[in-house]
Amino acid sequence: MKYCSNCGNTVSLRIPKGDTHARYICDNCQIIHYQNPRMIVGCLPIWEDKILICKCAIEPRYGLWTLPAGFLENGETVEQGAIRETSEEAGANVTIIRLHALYSLPQVNQVYVIYLAEMRSSHFDAGEESLECKLISVEEIPWDDIAFTAIKFSLKMYVENLKNDKVETYLGHHKR
Repeated sequence: MKYCSNCGNTVSLRIPKGDTHARYICDNCQIIHYQNPRMIVGCLPIWEDKILICKCAIEPRYGLWTLPAGFLENGETVEQGAIRETSEEAGANVTIIRLHALYSLPQVNQVYVIYLAEMRSSHFDAGEESLECKLISVEEIPWDDIAFTAIKFSLKMYVENLKNDKVETYLGHHKR
């Protein structure tokens, strides 16, 4: 960051009084520009005993499989964002059942919030960011072709819940 989004003057990276982290501070108006992790929200959509997955049509991870998920937009709740992303990427209407997994990636400043969701119908259609979408059983999960560690974690925990007849929310993080 070079310029203040408030007044347009230059900013300096320094630790504000009473803080512990270096922040960009405007040299003129003294506004502090906080930079926080980005939220990725999505769903693990279920239809009967199948999971809806999407093949990435964009980078990063073009051609690999994921769950419908993307960046939370300003002005929406995490639930609204997860439902929107599922509609945009997979053309599916879902009802959120519960929070399934929260996964932190501090090295890239991201937090994934994945909800378990029930599809309202068997209809789905790949959106602009998906090459294709399909319903699969847990035995058909393409483990070696899953795009992101957070998605792999979410799928593994879903399988674990089914195997042990549990209903749990999972917390995870990328190990460096």
